[in-house]
Amino acid sequence: MYTINHTIISSRLPLFNHIPGVPKFGLSRIRQLLVGKSIRKMAWSSNKCEQGIESVSGIVRPATEVYADEAVEALRAGKVIAVPTDTLYGFACDACNIEAVNRIYEIKGRKHTSPLAICVGDVKDIGRFAVTDHLPVGLLEGLLPGPVTVVLTRGESSILEKSLNPGLDSIGVRVPDSDFIRMIARGSGSALALTSANLSGQPSSVDIKDFKSLWEHCTFVYDGGILPAGRAGSTVVDLTMLGKYKILRPGSAKEETVSILERRSLQEAGAIV
Repeated sequence: MYTINHTIISSRLPLFNHIPGVPKFGLSRIRQLLVGKSIRKMAWSSNKCEQGIESVSGIVRPATEVYADEAVEALRAGKVIAVPTDTLYGFACDACNIEAVNRIYEIKGRKHTSPLAICVGDVKDIGRFAVTDHLPVGLLEGLLPGPVTVVLTRGESSILEKSLNPGLDSIGVRVPDSDFIRMIARGSGSALALTSANLSGQPSSVDIKDFKSLWEHCTFVYDGGILPAGRAGSTVVDLTMLGKYKILRPGSAKEETVSILERRSLQEAGAIV
């Protein structure tokens, strides 16, 4: 990694030049010792530099399979992490750990009256947390994975903690079209509480740099690069009513979502037919 120019050193350090009456092999030994010490010092400095870089950004990881187990362990330990989705960067934690959920509210400065959505790894998992048997067969598979949040009734069989979004009998559910977050949701064996990675009321994040001031509150920040979907977030649609839908937030996929819903014979709530 480092090359020592003995000619330059010798010209600047007379000790390296031959002194009459002193055996040359003695000077060679001195030269070896000094050069070795210089190399070790430079290597030590290099290591310190690398350690310094790591200490600043040590919580940042690439959002790849290599780090999925690490993310799962953090979630199981009740920690908050930041992850990319198919729309925005989000803060995530175990939805069944109320202390971790409260931590997300604190980080964002968000009112507890604003509900959090959950994320699961696969469409088939949604039935563990919400009522789906009133929906047309194949509807959820048509919408998800993708940039859509479906709002469903929890029902008595939901394994979600009652303390998540207290007072509400519905829950927003996401299955992002993003491999990393789906991988860790599967590995967690639970659902992830998920909300945008920003201060409440501030612009959403499409790059980890957008919320750099909040990194310190996360155990890990997983970098998926700059997300291309823009800052509109997911389309939120209420599917709690039999045969009807209601768009609660247009988001980034309203037209596609409405098209899928109406092909399945759902009607917009309140629409005149």
